[in-house]
Amino acid sequence: METIVETVELRKHFGPIHAVDGLNLSVRAGEIYGLLGPNGSGKTTLIRLLIGLLRPTSGCASILGQAMPHKAILAQVGYMTQVSALYEDLTLRENVAFFGEMCGGVSRARVDEVIALVELQDRSSSLVRTLSGGMRQRTSLACALAHRPHLLLLDEPTVGIDPQLRATFWSYFRQLAEAGATLIVSSHVMDEAERCDRLGFVRQGRLLAEGSAAELRAQAGTATLEAAFLRFANGAEEGGAR
Repeated sequence: METIVETVELRKHFGPIHAVDGLNLSVRAGEIYGLLGPNGSGKTTLIRLLIGLLRPTSGCASILGQAMPHKAILAQVGYMTQVSALYEDLTLRENVAFFGEMCGGVSRARVDEVIALVELQDRSSSLVRTLSGGMRQRTSLACALAHRPHLLLLDEPTVGIDPQLRATFWSYFRQLAEAGATLIVSSHVMDEAERCDRLGFVRQGRLLAEGSAAELRAQAGTATLEAAFLRFANGAEEGGAR
């Protein structure tokens, strides 16, 4: 299968902090790849390196065969930040339409479609600054989806939303993957991992283990992914990982 995202010995240092530390990653077309790890493990820094918002200390990151940052490639990528990047003095609808236009333009029908997906039709004319934190999270997802990207980078997309809507999101993520889109989803919630095709356990900027949920449990000899992560993390510490 075609490789959509690849990193080679990717590193990002902030002084003495090695946020991403020699990470090698390959994500295939039509795959939902989960980046799992505790807060501060390097997941957000990795995503920011992929999108080109940060420049690596060394190594390289590429999307669709192009080293990032690459302006033409960005139009094919949807990015949902962990912290809201919305314009508070615009309405929900205006935000979705604006971000869609920035990526090449979208129809009014498509704007309506993604607003309906996140179940905010009744607040589409509300200024973003009047929305709750959960509603802002849902609006951010609508903005990332509006232009039908080939690659979606979702940084903890389900934080602050209820379980029913979380299930709706993941059902839609699966539909996108089946239609050929590629998704990289970061999370520190282990129960979301079962919904991913492959997982990468990240800790202190390093990829500790990779595989399907069943493969990782089998490799670690544990019944749960959380226990598997702890087993891999303990092994890294014994092996001298920072």
